[in-house]
This record gives sequence, C-alpha cells and structure tokens, in this order.
Amino acid sequence: MASGIKQGVKKAPPRTQPLKQSRRRYHVHAGAHADALNGLLLATFWQRLLGYFLDLLIAVVIWSPLEYSWRHFLLHETEIRLVWDFHEAGNIVVMVLYWGLANYFGNGQTPGKWVARTRIVSLSGERIGLWQSVERGLGYGAATLELGVGFLQFFWDRNRMCAQDRLAETIVVDVRKQKSR
Repeated sequence: MASGIKQGVKKAPPRTQPLKQSRRRYHVHAGAHADALNGLLLATFWQRLLGYFLDLLIAVVIWSPLEYSWRHFLLHETEIRLVWDFHEAGNIVVMVLYWGLANYFGNGQTPGKWVARTRIVSLSGERIGLWQSVERGLGYGAATLELGVGFLQFFWDRNRMCAQDRLAETIVVDVRKQKSR
C-alpha cells in the first residue's frame, strides 16, 4: 500500500479525543509485538472485577474439599476451621495453580475471564507463558496484601495495569465484538 499502513490494523485514536476515551486504549512502549498491541481496547474495571471474583469463587470451590480432606485424613484434625486468605499455604498453592494453569492453558482466558469477556495478553510474546501465568497468580496475592492498592492502580495507570499486570508484563483486553465506527 502506498500509505504504509497495513490493512486490517486499526489505528489508535488521535490525541484530540477526550482523555477518558484515550485512556481505554493500550499505549505502546517499543518493539514489533508492542506495535501489534497498540490501540487494543482494554477491559473495564467492572469486567476485570467480575472475572476476578468468578475465578476466586472457582478457586475456593476447588480449595475447600482439598483443604478439608488434607486436614481430616492426613493431619487427623477433629475441629476443622476453613479460612480463605492469602496467608495459608493451601490457599496460595491452589491460587497459584488455578490461575497459573487456567491462564496458561486458556491462553490468558480463565473461566471467569471468559464470562467477563476479557483476556490477558502478554507484552513480551505472542502467547502468555507458563511463568507469566504463575506470576499473575502471585500478583493477585501481592495486590491483596497491599490492602487492595495493587488493584486500584488500574485507575491511575495509563494502560490500566494493576500490580499483577506489572509483575507478569501483561495487559487485560476486552474481547467483546467491537461496533464498527
């Protein structure tokens, strides 16, 4: 093409648009892969919150019978009190395994993210890696341990990145079909 713009690649909106609308688009840093991500529509806070809480619910449903069985059959405890927090070893193991494996095998889309119509996209490669998926699982714990400030970074970061996004070098995009402009 004479203009030098590839067909099928949508150009990012001009800077003259209102700040609110321009903050919804990913802003590229550098590199060929980063150029392909430039202008992607980022997930809203409510989409991310929905996906997180659905995934958290699934993780707790997986964790509770495992934790109960562990304590009852292996540790022979008689009074079992199950508590989900990010300080218990069993919670951390299930959290990292669930989010790590679900993100990896779903290529950035856990069951909760599927319902919320979002996907995690790697900033460093075409596909989200296993280690990036594990880092994101650990990042959820870090964001929670910061009294939730790790999640609130969404509101002041240009690319709507939370603590887990920074840790794993990822962004969360909206995968709903876009209306034509």
